[in-house]
Amino acid sequence: MNATLDRIGLRRFAGTGERLARAVTIASVSFGRSVLWLMAAIIVGCGIWMLLPLAPGNSAEPVRPELAAVEAAPSGDSSAVASPASEARAPATAELDRLRISSQTWRRGGLGSKALVTLTLRNDNDYAVKDVEIVCAFTRRDGSHLTNRSRVLADPVSMKSRKTFVRVPVGFVNVNADQARCSLVAARRA
Repeated sequence: MNATLDRIGLRRFAGTGERLARAVTIASVSFGRSVLWLMAAIIVGCGIWMLLPLAPGNSAEPVRPELAAVEAAPSGDSSAVASPASEARAPATAELDRLRISSQTWRRGGLGSKALVTLTLRNDNDYAVKDVEIVCAFTRRDGSHLTNRSRVLADPVSMKSRKTFVRVPVGFVNVNADQARCSLVAARRA
């Protein structure tokens, strides 16, 4: 065949086709190698990401006392003089004794690793509240404590009413978690 192409002067085009085929083969091999390197980099990156520490809301650390402390409401004694700093903070905090969780349930979501809490907040205050912070304690079947997860509910709850929050994602939980008990930590006036 090359002899025929050589007679009419087209032998150089036959060599071009072979070089093109070789170049395509080399390109496909190098593309395959680069895809393998990319997959290896993704796997290593995911492994490193899994070893990083958890976010503050998802850690297994106990609740800090300064978060759990709620400022007491001023008494009915009008003769007491309050400082300007306490006057500025008083309207922001809400009375937790008139705000309560009337019902709560939980279930697993996200392939069994996330806790989804459904709870009803009852507000008996004369004002609306917002930014309600809850802490849910998860325990094993035998009652031993596993972890705490906290969440801030940004939706306001109107005065003298109740509001149901459905399937609120609280965070990742241990596979051995069997029971959850949520409690109120803090709230602000709306």
